[in-house]
Amino acid sequence: MTKKGLTFSVFIFLLLNNLLETAAQMFFKKAAISQEHFNISQGADILVFVGHMITCPFLWFAFLAVFFIFTNWSAILSKIDLSIAVPIASLSYVLVTLAALVFFHEQISTLRWIGILVILAGVSLVSTSSSKREA
Repeated sequence: MTKKGLTFSVFIFLLLNNLLETAAQMFFKKAAISQEHFNISQGADILVFVGHMITCPFLWFAFLAVFFIFTNWSAILSKIDLSIAVPIASLSYVLVTLAALVFFHEQISTLRWIGILVILAGVSLVSTSSSKREA
């Protein structure tokens, strides 16, 4: 199998994928928050909850984002090794955390910030190492 390295254009597609993943997670959270008044304790309650969820526009925006993620991810994987793509895609963990802080005012602990820095360091190592192609 031919080794596929990271190019600038593929890196842009990876960033787009991370942004789409972040948007999808924000839409899923917003959809869930809009239904937080439901008390799901019985089977019938779950059906009512699902009935209300499928009418929530945020859920459909999330599904649309997931469709674009799938399409974009397929294009990415046709151009780059999976072992390079997946670590760079983990940048979405950082973006989702930052978006949750900004849009939902979630509290982020010091330990979590340290974990985010470790993820960023890993993404940096993977992206720079992948640009050095082995013969």
